[in-house]
Amino acid sequence: MQRAPGELESINEELKKSILRRLPQPGEWRSGVAGLTLVRREDANRLHTFYTPFIGVTIQGVKHTVLGREEYHYGACHCFVTGVDMPSESYVSAASPEEPFLALSIDLNRTVIADLIAGMPPAPSPGDEKIGAAVEKISPKVLLAFLRFVTLLDEPDEIPIVAPILVREIHHRLLLGPQGGWLRSVCSLGTKSNHIARIISWLRDNFRAPLHVNELADMAHMSPSAFFRHFKQVTTLSPLQYQKTLRLYEARRLMLTQGLDATGAAYDVGYESTTQFIREYKRQFGEPPLRHITRLRAETTADGGAQ
Repeated sequence: MQRAPGELESINEELKKSILRRLPQPGEWRSGVAGLTLVRREDANRLHTFYTPFIGVTIQGVKHTVLGREEYHYGACHCFVTGVDMPSESYVSAASPEEPFLALSIDLNRTVIADLIAGMPPAPSPGDEKIGAAVEKISPKVLLAFLRFVTLLDEPDEIPIVAPILVREIHHRLLLGPQGGWLRSVCSLGTKSNHIARIISWLRDNFRAPLHVNELADMAHMSPSAFFRHFKQVTTLSPLQYQKTLRLYEARRLMLTQGLDATGAAYDVGYESTTQFIREYKRQFGEPPLRHITRLRAETTADGGAQ
């Protein structure tokens, strides 16, 4: 069916009003429903983030995201999706009190996608040589589903029934769109990208343990060389670099939220040398742990508690 001119912009404007109403000040608001999160930022900033699988939509402003050697530059009415856990460096490059950066997101549910794929006709494979993220202009149908999701928050009695339906609709419509082939590759059992996604999930739970690439390759049903190549294609990092990044982000969380010092955090995440930890932390985040955590705490306080 042909869409009315300006329909996408009209839906986007309604979402903008809803987010501004719920977030009168800069920060993040987490609904607790399917990971639905609303974001408002009024300053250009730089964020080191370890993305978990999610579907994000920019409503207003401009964002620049770096995943390894891949760079994404996107603004209003764009949908950014990550299919695996990935470290990123993001910049909100267009934001002010008059025109704040606005966005929302929900968790990507690979189980829902796999279930939807099972009921859809087969599609040509897009190939497995894909990074674990994709960005595209969002369709009016997907954006409208997000609007209905945000509106649903005003009717809490209906959330248990309607929210799962909207989550399923959003995933279904993404599978039918330009990001669908990529999502199939990441979430379909038996594909190389899906094998890598399962290994990534395992690493998230076991990053403190010594890493043995041959054992991971066996778990992925690949030769060590094929596993190394496909892992780097999806994450932009080698397995060892990925494990190190996991450790550094967890150490940052421990220092920021639990008050651990650098030595305590280093040993907790699997480092045997505090000196090595501090050196690699500075290389990852641009400054040593104490200075970085002190700055993050100050920024968090100034931004109303949002991370």
